[in-house]
Amino acid sequence: MSPSDSTTLKGGLIALLSFAAYSFSDAAVKLVDGRVPPFQAGFIGTLVGFLAIPFLLKRGDQWTDLVRTTHRPLWLLRFVCSSIGTVGSIIAFTHLSMAEAFCLIFLLPSFATIMSVIFLKERVGPNRWAAVVIGFLGVLVVLRPGFRELSFAHLAALASGFTGAVSVIIYRALGSKEKNISMYGAGLLGGLVVCAAAMIPQLMMPTAWDLILLTAFGLLAAVGTVLLMFASFYAPAAIVTPIQYSQMLWAILLGYLVFGDHVDVWMGLGILLIVGSGLLTLIRERKRGTPLPPPVAGPSEAALAVKPEAE
Repeated sequence: MSPSDSTTLKGGLIALLSFAAYSFSDAAVKLVDGRVPPFQAGFIGTLVGFLAIPFLLKRGDQWTDLVRTTHRPLWLLRFVCSSIGTVGSIIAFTHLSMAEAFCLIFLLPSFATIMSVIFLKERVGPNRWAAVVIGFLGVLVVLRPGFRELSFAHLAALASGFTGAVSVIIYRALGSKEKNISMYGAGLLGGLVVCAAAMIPQLMMPTAWDLILLTAFGLLAAVGTVLLMFASFYAPAAIVTPIQYSQMLWAILLGYLVFGDHVDVWMGLGILLIVGSGLLTLIRERKRGTPLPPPVAGPSEAALAVKPEAE
């Protein structure tokens, strides 16, 4: 094995660990089972996310770079989207099976493709439009509207995927002009400030066990973010980004072992369609030379702020 292959393999393995950490973070907030209101859960988890900052600061970065930006309106949009994505995913993982929640959140690439046409004026060929259609067909297979009851949690999961896609478009629009730490700061501070304000009417004292779970929720997401940053040092985005779909395997495994969830034939087919849609989108964007979107980071959306170093 050549040194470059060895380095890429190391990056891929670190990425696997990163997305495993995100998946266990999702499982931790699901174990809270709604006993803590979602905005308060988001606040606690986001607050713990500050522990990742010292590891994300690069040479020349300062703490003030968390709020410094080259484009304040887009920074503020990321600020708002992060809070919506965080709370949306908490609601989704609380009330849906992990696999079903991920199915809807993983519509992110399809949403991003549509928005790239509208806002970035990208030209999208028939293969990428086919990927979008396949993704939405997968969601219809999973949800089967008319054959099963749909809930607010389904809408919350879709909102999480949609706001994650908005963050991807912001990432593409800003490109190399924006520091990683600024993108992370927008997401972190957005979740913290919005959740802090919104949680006041339902503020409660969590039990010690729930506090441990919510701390694990935030800590594991922070660990995942740091690991993802290291993965991007060793492997290109074309390798790291598709590994995010390993979260679906973790969702199925943890859902079965911890929560007693089962994946039926229809959901299995929907998962294959959605994952296939996302991978097809990534393959086409790689061939076109389009900057690949950052990986899905789970509830905290933290990884959306970590732009891959090796393109």
